[in-house]
Order: sequence, then C-alpha cells, then structure tokens
Amino acid sequence: MRANHLTLGLLVVAIGACRPAPAPPPVGGVRPGIEVLLTDSAYLVRGRRVGLLTNHSGVDRLGRRDVDLLRAAPDVRVVALFSPEHGFRGSADRPDLPDDVDSVTGLPIYSLYTGARVPDLRALDSLDLLLVDLQDVGARYYTYVWYAVFLMRALAPRGTPVVILDRPNPLGGSVVQGNMRTVVAPKTQPVGFLPVAMRHGMTIGELARLANDVLDIGARLIVVPAAGWRRTMYYDETGLPWVRPSPNLPDLESAMHYAGLCLFEGTNLSVGRGTDRAFRIVGAPWLDPDAVLDALRGGSPSVTAGVEIQATRFTPRAPGDAKYDGVPLRGVELHVTDRARYDPPRVAVALLAAIRAAHPDSFAFRRDWFDLLAADSALRRALETATPLDSVWAVWRADRERFNERRAKYLLY
Repeated sequence: MRANHLTLGLLVVAIGACRPAPAPPPVGGVRPGIEVLLTDSAYLVRGRRVGLLTNHSGVDRLGRRDVDLLRAAPDVRVVALFSPEHGFRGSADRPDLPDDVDSVTGLPIYSLYTGARVPDLRALDSLDLLLVDLQDVGARYYTYVWYAVFLMRALAPRGTPVVILDRPNPLGGSVVQGNMRTVVAPKTQPVGFLPVAMRHGMTIGELARLANDVLDIGARLIVVPAAGWRRTMYYDETGLPWVRPSPNLPDLESAMHYAGLCLFEGTNLSVGRGTDRAFRIVGAPWLDPDAVLDALRGGSPSVTAGVEIQATRFTPRAPGDAKYDGVPLRGVELHVTDRARYDPPRVAVALLAAIRAAHPDSFAFRRDWFDLLAADSALRRALETATPLDSVWAVWRADRERFNERRAKYLLY
C-alpha cells in the first residue's frame, strides 16, 4: 500500500494491528469500530463536518445507532447520511431506492443503491470526513464494501479522508474457501467485484485497504479496528448482538450457508428468499429431494463434512428474487453440525452437480448471473461437462494459495 494511504491511519490502525494475545476477551469484550472511535480516537471527528455511510447494522453493543452516538459526542457535526443496498433501514429488497430523510434526526439520506440512476454526489463537497460503518458477512458476493469503495473513489480527488469503522467478520478471519476472482469487475458492478475468495476471511476494513491498493484508488484511508476481535472468532463468540445485515440473512447460520449457496441465485432454483430460512434451503417445483440426496451421497463424503442435508418443503412469499412466489416447493435444507469442517462453497458446488445429475432437463443456469457470482464461466462449464469435482478443487486450491499471499499485507488482526 502506498505511503500516503497510511499516513493518517497509522496511529489508529495500531490499536488493532498487532497480533492478538493468546487469552480470549471476556464475553461482550469486542468493541466495534464506532465505540473505539468515540472512546479512543474522537479527535478524528471533533470539529469536523461528517458524512456517514451506514445502515441499521451501524450500532454499538447496546444497539444504539451511530448517527445518534455521533450527534451526542462533543463538537461533532453530522451533516449527511449515505445508504447502501437495502437502504438506511436495511429492510428494502428492491433495485432502486430514492433519497430519503432520517425521521429521528432530520438528516438527508442519499441513496447509493440507485439502479440505472447516477446518485447526486454534490453532498460530498460539504464534508470534512466520511465515516463508513457497515456489517459485511464474509462472502465475496456481498455488496456493502462496494459502496464504501464507490465513495472512496469519489472522495479521493477531493482529498477527503475516509474512515472505516471496522466490525468482525461473522465467519471469522482465519478460514479462506472457494475460488478467487482473478480479474477485477467493472466499476459499476457491486457484486463480487474484488479479487478475493468466495469466503475471504477479511473484515470490511481490510477489504477497503486491499481495494484502495489493488484498484489504485488513492483514498486517504483510515481503519478504526474492532477492539478485542480475534481472527478465530465467529460472530457468536464476540458478545455482540446479531443484527441481520440484510433482509435475507436472519442469523449466523444463514450467513454461513450464504458463502456457498449464493451461487444458486444464478440458477432456476429458489434459495428460500421470502421465507424465514433464506440461504438454508434450495428448491423448485420439479425437484426430487430423494434423488438429489442419492446423487449427493454418490460423491466423496468429505465434501459434505460438517453439514447435515435433508429433504424439506417451503413456499416463498413475495421473494425479492421473484422466484416461485406462492408456489409450494420441494427442496433440501442444510444445517451446520461442525463449522470447523464445513466448507460452504464446496458443498454448494457438490449440490449443484447432484441436482443437475438428478434433473438434467429441468435444472438451468442463469448464465451471466451465475458466471458473475462464480467469478467467470469456468465453474459453470465444469458443471455442464460433469468434470470431476476433484479437478475443480485442485484449481481452487491454487487460487487460495495465491490469495492468501496477497491478502496477508492487508490484515489488521
């Protein structure tokens, strides 16, 4: 990373950059970046006109909103709010969100999830500093870091500092799984745009550091770390309350499966959107769960280690992906039994292969969307030609080795 990226951030990043002590923190001991900012680094925002890119996930350990905490802090002036996909309240499941006003503070909310419309960024001219506080979920497909990068690009020519208020990766930070995107996606594509693995094992602050460097953004970037977090910690070990990052990730288990089952978004199967089990289930009206499970059992048992897969039924109601609204579906449901052994991307690919083998005439890819999620067309072509999965895993293993080497210099914990 270039020197000018670090000049402002060295003192702040140093709070969490050293390797953690062996002893785990007490329950509730992890402090998200917003708390570290206000208790240890308030000088960054004092006397500044502050913009805040956040949503409902931007809260402290007691569930208090960042915007309210900042407004209550001495000599801090919040002047504008910015929202990512799903909106400021995190409940919208539509592709084009209008600008809004926060009913509590009266502050303007500038929506960055604008579909074909280019957002009006004149509000950035009034800022002395931008804060970013969003809960990433640890999977390449998730879009929140793109909105941070979007504003980093816009603010870099202005010389306005961007401060990432870091949060734990819910899936921990020591495990990397799946394949790696080797080519950066276009600037306008928020899904899976970074050259990282499907399960990347990085925090949003670390992803921003990587993006600032490999995308040659040149933003004045500072990362305020989440104090007390260790890379081996899953979210339910942090003591922090789970706030669903988006409408279809109700709990940590769904987030675990999402790291693999998001690939099914690029097929004609439902992933359970419009139910209370989103990303725990996949299904379709034509699916025969017993045939799929039989085909899955014909593969290597090590692939499905750590997860139980069984037949289920469900009916999506007003799903955001518009798949099978109100249609009773047959499918399979996944349940994590040993997360230390569970590899969500491998399981998802094995399940895709099993469904295609059981239903060659019914299963279909949504080609462009699947290839985007999978990084390129290689995985789809391997599945279409029934390539042995061991060959797929070998390519992925080489990808991960390269990625682990690349990501090392951006890690803060």
